[in-house]
Amino acid sequence: MIKLCLADNHPVVHYGMKSYFSDNPQISFVGVVNNLESLLDVLSKKTVDAAVIDLELDGLTSISSVKSLIKEFPETKVIIFTNLAEQIYAPNALKAGVSAYVHKSAKMEELESAIKKVNEGEVVFSDTVKKNLALLNKGKKSERLYRKLSSREIEVLRYLSEGKKNKEIARLLDLNEKTISTYKLRLLTKLHVTNLVDLVNKAKTLDIV
Repeated sequence: MIKLCLADNHPVVHYGMKSYFSDNPQISFVGVVNNLESLLDVLSKKTVDAAVIDLELDGLTSISSVKSLIKEFPETKVIIFTNLAEQIYAPNALKAGVSAYVHKSAKMEELESAIKKVNEGEVVFSDTVKKNLALLNKGKKSERLYRKLSSREIEVLRYLSEGKKNKEIARLLDLNEKTISTYKLRLLTKLHVTNLVDLVNKAKTLDIV
């Protein structure tokens, strides 16, 4: 029996997944939570074989947080289940130690398959992501641009695109406000724009946010 914990902000996802797996003899839920604090509480108190986590989970501010979670609970396989673009976020998730990345547009059968495979020790990423990792310095201009961005730069860009100010982003990522300004300058340079509006528009055209 695979002991599963679901960490997602949305009650409809909780309901849908519990309904789908209700008669599954191989998978049982040991926790269903809607924020990072509750997820950590479940992981520290229960045996969890796999955790299905949305990257936009309340309290989860960065890929670095996922990496820390994996380091703290090495026996739990982490499966990212999110709406965030796979080709942008999955490579950094893979580097962080995530066992699978499943986009929310996938069928439930795909998520079920990923849960079973990671429980057997496999790492599950789509062919698109594998191809992107294998061709880091090739491909279209848009692909080369987003590959230039670090996971932290992508996180800062996402918050900027949501309209958050430097001070707020610094608090969310536990960084100095001056450091956020530095990241913003790097983003302007790497994406070849000169102001915040153009930066956000460029991010949208590249499917980064």
